[in-house]
Amino acid sequence: MDTGWIQVFVLTLAECIAPAGKSVCQEQQVQYQFVDRQECEAALQHLLDYSAGSENVIVNDRRSSCRPTVVQQTVFASLDEAKENLADAEGWETLNARRPEGDGGPAERSQTEAAHQQRLASLPECEDVARRPPCKVGQIIVEAESGQQMEVWKRD
Repeated sequence: MDTGWIQVFVLTLAECIAPAGKSVCQEQQVQYQFVDRQECEAALQHLLDYSAGSENVIVNDRRSSCRPTVVQQTVFASLDEAKENLADAEGWETLNARRPEGDGGPAERSQTEAAHQQRLASLPECEDVARRPPCKVGQIIVEAESGQQMEVWKRD
């Protein structure tokens, strides 16, 4: 086990939030890290598309971006070394884009993933139904609002 520098892509999302009782929103930035540039850019595009159809989400797309950077991380020479060093870590597992069947993962996860994929297949694209939920944007399911009343603040 060594320490090394790995490349990551940081998605910076600049959004506007209005505190309760205020008529002016305050811009804040949130950052997410991705290992793959395409995943970062796809997530940014999904968030921008979703915010464009929402009255209560304001995203500053000029200040939101995916940028490459490096972070110092613990690196392992092999998967076996990682398994050995992380065996005691709670919730540790290898993440794959698609988990093959019979890989020893929990049965509950497989059932949840299958149910999600089945529901995803049955939903229309949000673009096709004027963003009327429930619908999907890529692999994301957009649900209807909970029905709770809340104040909505817009930037003029």
